[in-house]
Amino acid sequence: MERPSVDDYFGDWKAREALSQEMLPIMGKLENEKGVQIFLYGRTLNNRSVANIMKSHRRVREVARNELSEFESSLVLKALAKLPLCPAQIDLGKLTVSYMEALEKDPGVDIDALVARELDHLLGVDYQPVNKPTDIILYGFGRIGRLVTRLLVEQTGNGRLMRLRAIVVRKAGDGDLEKRVNLLRNDTVHGTFSGTVRVDEENNRIIANGNVIQIIYANSPDTIDYTEYGINDALVIDNTGIWRDEEALSQHLKSKGVSKVMLTAPGKGNLKNIVFGINDNTITPEDKIISAASCTTNAIAPVLKQINDKYGIVHGHVETVHAYTNDQNLIDNFHKADRRGRSAPLNMVLTETGAAKAVSKAVPELEGKLTGNAVRVPVANVSIAILNLTLVKESSVEEINEYLRNFALYSPLQNQIGYTESPDAVSSDFIGSREACTVDATATKVNGKNMILYLWYDNEYGYSAQVVRMVNMMAGVKFLTYPENVFMAN
Repeated sequence: MERPSVDDYFGDWKAREALSQEMLPIMGKLENEKGVQIFLYGRTLNNRSVANIMKSHRRVREVARNELSEFESSLVLKALAKLPLCPAQIDLGKLTVSYMEALEKDPGVDIDALVARELDHLLGVDYQPVNKPTDIILYGFGRIGRLVTRLLVEQTGNGRLMRLRAIVVRKAGDGDLEKRVNLLRNDTVHGTFSGTVRVDEENNRIIANGNVIQIIYANSPDTIDYTEYGINDALVIDNTGIWRDEEALSQHLKSKGVSKVMLTAPGKGNLKNIVFGINDNTITPEDKIISAASCTTNAIAPVLKQINDKYGIVHGHVETVHAYTNDQNLIDNFHKADRRGRSAPLNMVLTETGAAKAVSKAVPELEGKLTGNAVRVPVANVSIAILNLTLVKESSVEEINEYLRNFALYSPLQNQIGYTESPDAVSSDFIGSREACTVDATATKVNGKNMILYLWYDNEYGYSAQVVRMVNMMAGVKFLTYPENVFMAN
């Protein structure tokens, strides 16, 4: 497609829109027939709308400061679609930039040859990302459970990697199934479910985008025979928060068909608290039960580790300004915890957070160096962590921001660390953000060895995305990638 003149803004936009529309069926075919997933600087493009594809390109131009556009990426996508690719995760953005750089040096560069050369390690390879699909069970269906459901259904792809097979809840009365499905379909914060959901009342099942999910009613995690539903060697994601230590969570392993358990809350005792991207390499085949830590720990650990690695942290304080949660009261009423009985939508509520201490489980070198506190505020979602740190080495605002920007774009932590330079960013801008946190570069303060960083995070969706990344890992899913050895499940 011919590029419109630089002054024809509407024509330019319509041309980009048309190219994005052309890209959708190509990406769908690549995923369904070859198991190839397409990303743009770490963000998935599969199952995205035309507008989302265009926004992803715009985000790269702003943060990576290059001229990446649909005019180039669509050509590269068409070139790679011609190749005999094995199942893989391909960052179309970074591949396109390689093409653009080659084009600057040689305007006559052969795009098909260049793309084939860049993806040579993915061509004609007999490779599967996993030996067999993993069955997933959700134990509990609250805020995190429903968002994890959305993400798992979205990532089902051709069904050869992992599938959500069952959801376990306690029956709450007549109409229970329909009410729970309606909460999945429509969410006040995160909008409507992307796809279709229907109810099979007779068999106690829901069908979400073709995925048949059994609803199992039970009062205890150790009394279910999942094999009756054709579920075997399953990973249970416990998002109830009721059982927090290894002994209590091991009840799940007593149910037939279960092989592993993941807790979506901070674990107690000796249970491994894992922040994906930071200490997931400590998981061993012998680990049957792990914790995915907390939303705040997932938000702060990636940045704290990178700052400590380069500049050294002497000590610091973490203050989280956190959205209110279901644990608080809507209006003043009795609560066993201090302050949390006061009306959540009408008060700022000072409370505690264990995230600062819990970080040391993921980043042991920070043991004893951080304190933390939290203020619950009258917003339903998205929080901000304020890191007030004293460093070993001096730095500057420009140096710190550039250091973190590069991690957000080019490192294996591209899914954990986001970056924005928007001077008007506010909390609602980050609803639905899948990064564990986003650095607000315009708010960074540095004075010699003293530094303050502001990290936005969707404490629901961003955390759920981290949980699903962990699910991929525990399910043994490992794609060949471009660039090589960069995890991109999003």
